[in-house]
Amino acid sequence: MAELQRIGVVGAGQMGAGIAHVSALAGYDVVVFDVSHERALQGIGGITANLDRQLAGGKITAGERDAALSRITAADGVGDLAEADLVIEAATEDEAVKRRIFAQVCDVLRPEALLATNTSSISITRLAASTDRPERFLGIHFMNPVPVMKLVELVRGIATADETYETARAYVARLGKAMTVSEDFPAFIVNRILMPMINEAIYTLYEGVGSVENIDASMRLGANHPMGPLQLADFIGLDTCLSIMQVLHDGLSDSKYRPCPLLVKYVEAGWLGRKTGRGFYDYRGETPVPTR
Repeated sequence: MAELQRIGVVGAGQMGAGIAHVSALAGYDVVVFDVSHERALQGIGGITANLDRQLAGGKITAGERDAALSRITAADGVGDLAEADLVIEAATEDEAVKRRIFAQVCDVLRPEALLATNTSSISITRLAASTDRPERFLGIHFMNPVPVMKLVELVRGIATADETYETARAYVARLGKAMTVSEDFPAFIVNRILMPMINEAIYTLYEGVGSVENIDASMRLGANHPMGPLQLADFIGLDTCLSIMQVLHDGLSDSKYRPCPLLVKYVEAGWLGRKTGRGFYDYRGETPVPTR
């Protein structure tokens, strides 16, 4: 089994930065690649802020923070991924975008390097087939926010080699994460269950059964959920929720996975949740206010 030392992360957004964060804390050297060097540096700025919060909360020491930051570098081009032992793609949930990234990355990776995707729903087998290394490809699906959430889903494609899988298991264990293994079916385990629930909550709003506040309060107080489904959808990103529902609907051909028209409308409006300032709640003031 290969021993990983250097991790490449493609995407410096919330998920990619989180993966880089926990990898560096676990002692890996990490290089972060995005569409520009500036974007990668911005991602590292976010990691620094999150590490500082962990330090202030007593979760890590100053030495651990400084050591982690010393291990993270911003790529100044895809060539900086050439020495990575494992590259994890954490870009937007769009298959065409992911395929373009894999084509770029495979051009510079060493033949023995592993490639993984953080996709939350797209077929691992199909993505692997678009690369030059399907045997060395698998899904490593982190939960958001990565430094806080304990779970990682591992997903093998039909071609994923045993050695690739075992190396990924060792990597996740070194991060201190809990691990589940999912078969390569649309949306895997977590989102196969979670997203239809969120979609049904949106239908409940769409059909006038309850207001945003009442739906979220019902699930928080009546089902002991830590946050309501509409609040959670805003946190995840309504565009990501819609993409996953579309993957489920297309992949399983079952009408129960049809995305709610209200979810489609919000995405068309650019109201994607927290990241854009508006979703099912308006976040532009001091306190979030329901938009319906």
